[in-house]
Amino acid sequence: MKVCPHWIGGEPVYPTHGDTSPVFNPAIGEIIASVPMGDGNDVAAAVAAASEAFPAWAATPAVDRAAVFFRYKALLEHEFEAIATIISTEHGKTLSEARGDLRRGIQMVEYACGAPTLLMGEALSDIARGIDCEAIRRPVGVCAGIVPFNFPAMVPLWMFPLAIACGNTFVLKPSEKVPLTAMRLAELLDEAGLPAGVLNLVHGGRAVVDALLEHPNVPALSFVGSTPVAKKIYETGTRLGKRVQSAGGAKNFILVMPDAIVSESVRGLMEAAFGCAGERCMSGSTVIAIGDAAKSIIPELATAARNLRVGPAFRDPNADMGPVITAQHRDRVVSLIDQGVGEGAKVLADGRGVRVDGAPNGFYVGPTILDHVDYSMPFATEEIFGPVLNVMHADNLDAAIESANRSAYGNGAAIFTSSGRSAREFKLRINAGMVGINVAVPAPMAFFPFSGWNDSFFGDLHMQGREGVAFYTRQKVTTSRWFAPGEEDVWAK
Repeated sequence: MKVCPHWIGGEPVYPTHGDTSPVFNPAIGEIIASVPMGDGNDVAAAVAAASEAFPAWAATPAVDRAAVFFRYKALLEHEFEAIATIISTEHGKTLSEARGDLRRGIQMVEYACGAPTLLMGEALSDIARGIDCEAIRRPVGVCAGIVPFNFPAMVPLWMFPLAIACGNTFVLKPSEKVPLTAMRLAELLDEAGLPAGVLNLVHGGRAVVDALLEHPNVPALSFVGSTPVAKKIYETGTRLGKRVQSAGGAKNFILVMPDAIVSESVRGLMEAAFGCAGERCMSGSTVIAIGDAAKSIIPELATAARNLRVGPAFRDPNADMGPVITAQHRDRVVSLIDQGVGEGAKVLADGRGVRVDGAPNGFYVGPTILDHVDYSMPFATEEIFGPVLNVMHADNLDAAIESANRSAYGNGAAIFTSSGRSAREFKLRINAGMVGINVAVPAPMAFFPFSGWNDSFFGDLHMQGREGVAFYTRQKVTTSRWFAPGEEDVWAK
């Protein structure tokens, strides 16, 4: 069986002690590899390698650091289909979803290639007579990233390319469920010419997370995962004096107005609710049908959901949806559906017990729609992280916005409408950091921040864009004055 090693100091490091964890192909329910469950000693070795590499890398000109990422992008493009296949195999995404995962990650690499421009400072001469002032950006040191399973390429690439392009070194803890993609990303960056020790990978679970959080030589940490863990990461890291950006979960609402174009609304909702099997923090997990919109949209939603093709990507390249990540998660999602039905929700499409030809042991839940969900049901407020769409109803836009704003989360929200006034009202009043108008999944491009609010994000500076640059750098301000020959004698009198 393939063993996925750590990557420390520019070399694969195979475990000689400790436990390992199986890596599954969720589409067929079979083990395809094992991954070491590292500990504090592995973290210490990775941080030591990163610390040793930091001074020389920080002193490397920004144009030379950018050149590494230009080469890296070329390698990622050359290996694009091979990496997408790895993503699909260890995660279960359809091939189109795996390609999208990698493509969005490559966009962050492209952004990192702009380091010479992104790192430009500010200067002003004569802030007082003969005195100049300048502000420059400097790297913060050894940065760490802790990433989830749901986007094996994109989320790691949110972090280490920009951090490294800014002059930092990096220790990444991939999800133990999908370590193979991260390893390939590290190998290709090494091939692109990144010096040894600048990027390191340590696999594992809580022991690795705690060691990274507590290590005194890691001043900055990025995290993506569930809200309870995100909050704990933020609280612990900041208590220890670290800068932390910590993205959590979500319960994203999509409002459909009576004047919305039904076909476009249905198409968007299918992608938002069931894309990536619902396992993403931008999933549109709740639709609020406003007024008469329910009469036209709900029957079409039910029909579209029942027509989605569920299956393994390697056998069905036209599959619309793959499995969820583990058998345990499948069982949890089914249990939550059972709970919702027991609380009075009406089943419009039922994905429980779905059977996939040729993959009887895969971890599948079919597209599920539950109507007449309300806030009296715990099911309505909990992040399901699976292919389940809740349907709520509201009499008007005001009531719908009020209902959506009751959520503790604030990641994304969207509205489908033909009314500019309704769209503007929604944009200004909805309590979420990323807003879509006739765009069901309003995930921003690399040059904009991924700006979750409330319980969806803990920290001040978000990932991506100029906020990402600000997070991975700190400003140094120099005020200077130069004397002409003999002028110092004048000042001395």
